[in-house]
Amino acid sequence: MLNALLANDATTVANIWPVAAGEAEECRARAGLYRLTAGVFVEEPSQEFLAALREGEALESLAEAGLRFDADFTEPPLDELMDRLSCEYTNLFTVSGGFPPVESVRLYGRYQQEPTFQTRETYRRLGFSVGRGRFEVFPDQLGVELMFVAELLERSATALERGDAVESRRLDKEIKRFWVTHLGRWVRGYCRLIERTAEQSFYREMARFLGGFAEEEIVALGIKVEDADQGRAVVPKSEVAVEFNADEPVCGGCTPGRPDGKARVHLLQDLR
Repeated sequence: MLNALLANDATTVANIWPVAAGEAEECRARAGLYRLTAGVFVEEPSQEFLAALREGEALESLAEAGLRFDADFTEPPLDELMDRLSCEYTNLFTVSGGFPPVESVRLYGRYQQEPTFQTRETYRRLGFSVGRGRFEVFPDQLGVELMFVAELLERSATALERGDAVESRRLDKEIKRFWVTHLGRWVRGYCRLIERTAEQSFYREMARFLGGFAEEEIVALGIKVEDADQGRAVVPKSEVAVEFNADEPVCGGCTPGRPDGKARVHLLQDLR
């Protein structure tokens, strides 16, 4: 899955921060940053991704962007680093007591709340579906949301290259709307939380970088959105509204979702 999300060679990673020569190039440069940060949170980083990041030229580019990894990232053998980061990923994002990078959990304290269904509908409306990678992910998972904006930026760059300014402006509005209704409401506070709780400098620095990038994007997009996450370590569970009609017969034989009980959760794919 990361092959589709990220640059998997040191040269491409090293050139994520070029000075854009035009609007299309700027869109693609921003899309590269979205993909980079998406890969950090959507699943455990692959060996290829980590190897690319540790190349000298890539580390120099990352340092220019403000990332300062400690020796715990730059010095261990790659296999050892992968084991450490795998454990950190589990402790931070998946085990009970961790901080799942999922909008519903961060804002409502539960999985599959309003953001899950809102993001899925937004993806569908714009011609995307969420496909499966190594693991199943929710539509409002941080990596998926970031990847979605990256894909919109790629579409915008393509539109600009063919001289379609109207389509580019439409996509820009979609990006702004998505930041106001989703990413802007939780990514900044969440990144502050991960920055202060991560033990490995990889996750600490990438969270710090994403938080700063989010602030810059909000300013560049010209939007205002409240940070509803606030970096809370404990998010109160929202009340679950249940409608019950006493006159409606109870079936007991209806199973929501697929007949086999598996969730319809998949990786972002362009359906055009």
